[in-house]
Amino acid sequence: MKRILVPVFVLGLVFGLSALAGALMSNNDAYAATQDLLVGKVTVTDGDTVRMGEHRIRLFGIDAVEARQTCQLPSGEWACGRASRRALERLVEGRTLTCEVHDMDRGRHVAVCYEGTVDINARMVRRGWAVAYTQFSEDYVEEEAAAQRDGLALWRSEFERPHDYRARLRAEQANAQVPQEPPSADCAIKGNISRDGTKIFHEPGQRFYEQTRINEDDGERWFCSPAQARSEGWRRAVR
Repeated sequence: MKRILVPVFVLGLVFGLSALAGALMSNNDAYAATQDLLVGKVTVTDGDTVRMGEHRIRLFGIDAVEARQTCQLPSGEWACGRASRRALERLVEGRTLTCEVHDMDRGRHVAVCYEGTVDINARMVRRGWAVAYTQFSEDYVEEEAAAQRDGLALWRSEFERPHDYRARLRAEQANAQVPQEPPSADCAIKGNISRDGTKIFHEPGQRFYEQTRINEDDGERWFCSPAQARSEGWRRAVR
């Protein structure tokens, strides 16, 4: 099985799913991962996405409210998207996770992540900070029902399910047909990531430039020059 290297900062790891296939020891750091297993410390991107070294990991089977999404409490509007992110940070900060990869999506590993034997995905849903992503999996439906029953986190507010929120925004954006504005006139090159993870940049004037939308939450970004985009691993769109 092909290996990829991810820093773990421990001398040895054993996990119940399978024995880790190989470790390299250097300066008291250990490195271990396989094609189906990533092990290491992470930083949190949002309530259902983390980064482990160079690897972006989308938590399988769950869907957290988007970073900019708000929910409605009796007392007023609540920045529930930011709260969901902080909840995941509290769960994983400083801890070593073992992530079992199920799939790839837009360059991200889709995985179930564990801290020891604790299923982090399940815990986020059970504590009410994410919902079961039933469009793709029924794995966490029971955890969602329990969180709703107990009125935890999101379930103490009125909120739009993240999938529906994203669909509504896409529809509104399409209906408005408003061109997406770059951060500055000098940085108008769009760095887009296809579903298979290919990184492509579109320059103003190219055929698909206007219809290409940049979603920075998915790792897409703006560039100020073709040279900058190429230096960071992106290639120019053919059209």
